Amino acid sequence: MSTVDETTAAATDRHLAIEDRDGTRAYVATISRTYPTTTVDLWDAVTTPERIRRWFTPVTGDLRPGGRYQLEGNASGEVTACDAPRSFAATWEFGGGISWIAVRVDEADGGAKFTLEHTAHATEGSMEFWDTYGPGATGVGWDLGMLGLALHLEKPEAPRSIEDEEAWAGSAEGRAFITAASAAWGETSMAVGTPREAALAAAERTTRFYTGS
Repeated sequence: MSTVDETTAAATDRHLAIEDRDGTRAYVATISRTYPTTTVDLWDAVTTPERIRRWFTPVTGDLRPGGRYQLEGNASGEVTACDAPRSFAATWEFGGGISWIAVRVDEADGGAKFTLEHTAHATEGSMEFWDTYGPGATGVGWDLGMLGLALHLEKPEAPRSIEDEEAWAGSAEGRAFITAASAAWGETSMAVGTPREAALAAAERTTRFYTGS
């Protein structure tokens, strides 16, 4: 496996915005990265179940608009739109809550760009969790997914590069990557008005959560 550290985390762009969705305040977290491959290959990697399991987690169900999917041990939802081979959208249903994801694949200098937008309502019930962990709570999870995608695109036929994610997260390599990703999400939180001290504290708690420290 390629060496992974804080410089690897820096290859990803992150953005946070506050918007209105259906009359309710919502946080929109966007994460993107350019990979040295073609748009055709990247689209195939993020939409084909056999390839998804090699970098993310096994998925079952009907991956067409109107169909429902289930990620093993993770979220489920409905595919709400698909414009192959460029974009798709789906609900993200987890822990009794619902949010929304939108994925785009675009041509870019140096390869193909993957962008994921995750929108979640800022409800009274979710704000305590947000105040504790900030955008990194889900953001670092997407960072880890995009890292897995990078490793998969390097060796498409290989099995998952990080088989024991919990053990890897506690390694020096894993801690360096997660710490850098958490800090980057803390910066996005400050950019939308979160006080610096609160954003840094949330980023630290997110790091401890993901590394098990």
